[in-house]
Amino acid sequence: MKKLIFIFVLMCLFSCNEYIDKPKNLVGKTKMAEIMADLAINDQITYLYPGTNLESGTRFILKNHQVKTEDFIESYRYYIVKQKMKGIVEDAQKIIIEKDPKSEKKIKGNIDLKNTELPKLERR
Repeated sequence: MKKLIFIFVLMCLFSCNEYIDKPKNLVGKTKMAEIMADLAINDQITYLYPGTNLESGTRFILKNHQVKTEDFIESYRYYIVKQKMKGIVEDAQKIIIEKDPKSEKKIKGNIDLKNTELPKLERR
């Protein structure tokens, strides 16, 4: 009986080696980095021009890269679970720096926040 339980436990351990299955239409890491870079730029555009629509920009980016929304979401989830998103984001940062070299300082976090003065709040 103990052997049977031991074999069952081993089978369970070895059969559950994946937390998430690889999506059928997995977006490649390079394309994912390009999309992430474009999404970051789109996000900044909506910050600078509040009247713009973030959702339509996102749809345009995915259509431009010929990626379906579902495929992007599934791929994003897969890379997060597999802990590969950090490398993809680093590649996306490199793409943004290539497009705008001035952004490197902000991306790399070289801004000296200690010397930045915050506005004083008045009490009412």
